[in-house]
Amino acid sequence: MPKAYWISAYRAVNDPAKLAEYAKLAGPSLTAAGGKFLARGEAAAVMEAGLKQRTVILEFESVAAAQAAYASAGYKAALAALGDGAERDIRIVEGV
Repeated sequence: MPKAYWISAYRAVNDPAKLAEYAKLAGPSLTAAGGKFLARGEAAAVMEAGLKQRTVILEFESVAAAQAAYASAGYKAALAALGDGAERDIRIVEGV
């Protein structure tokens, strides 16, 4: 079974305090669900239509594990803390 990669691409950070509260809750929740952070922070370089904003990449054992992490109670609490603090796009991609 191929690994899966969770990619969060932030379009805008509207409230840094809400983002910080989200990060306090999301990080432990996602690692407890088996996620391994591979990259996080502002993009080092941007090409084509990309935005020089925060990007986060996590590795999971499978797509199902990543989806379960997203649906977990701990991550739901993190999303509640984030609220309207950021606009982002989350994608789960199967590895090759």
